[in-house]
Amino acid sequence: MIFRQLIEPESSTYTYLVACEETREAALIDPVLQTLDRDLALLEKLGLALKYTIETHIHADHVTAADRLRDATGSNAAVPEKSGARNADIAIREGEPIFVGKLRLEPLYVPGHTDDHHAYLLRSSDGARVFTGDALMIDGCGRTDFQNGDAATLYRSVHEKLFTLPDETLVYPGHDYQLRFVSSIGQEKARNPRLGGGKTLQEFVEIMNNLNLPRPKKMDVAVPANRSCGEMHSA
Repeated sequence: MIFRQLIEPESSTYTYLVACEETREAALIDPVLQTLDRDLALLEKLGLALKYTIETHIHADHVTAADRLRDATGSNAAVPEKSGARNADIAIREGEPIFVGKLRLEPLYVPGHTDDHHAYLLRSSDGARVFTGDALMIDGCGRTDFQNGDAATLYRSVHEKLFTLPDETLVYPGHDYQLRFVSSIGQEKARNPRLGGGKTLQEFVEIMNNLNLPRPKKMDVAVPANRSCGEMHSA
């Protein structure tokens, strides 16, 4: 397997490249418009054919590069069905795996940050990885105060879908604002200050209800654009 973790520094968004060494088919999870040229150059350098762009959810802090990558490479834009995104090529549903060459990505429906959120589990010969988007971050999680988010729903999603994975499963989040790269399910269960360490549902809801975070700066542009797979003129 070919794997790269890439970052867009303005929004601290991680994009993940996964590719099958045998078939040279690739997917980009949560690609960002600002890093389009970087990602195209990397695909060319590695000799990969982009088969899919895959979104974890409709993002509020950046615009996806899915549409531009589709124009440039012929890739398919895969978006959670519950997003209701226009111009998507593939509707992602839990229980319907996505195959990238011989790699198998398993969608896990984990609403709460947003009502459409999915994580993706990838098992390979060197272990299991789960791409958690904003549902579970390193020592944190995404906010729950817009886009039909709900703190109690997120708590259940994480505890029932993610924390039931083996402890050694590597956690690759959608963001990290301290430039940390990876965690594990075992680590987050033990020490995540919001969701781990035995925190109760009531305690988590209280934490989330008192974050008082500012509105994302790009939300009014990003959300409409991402509901069209990043087609800015359709926003």
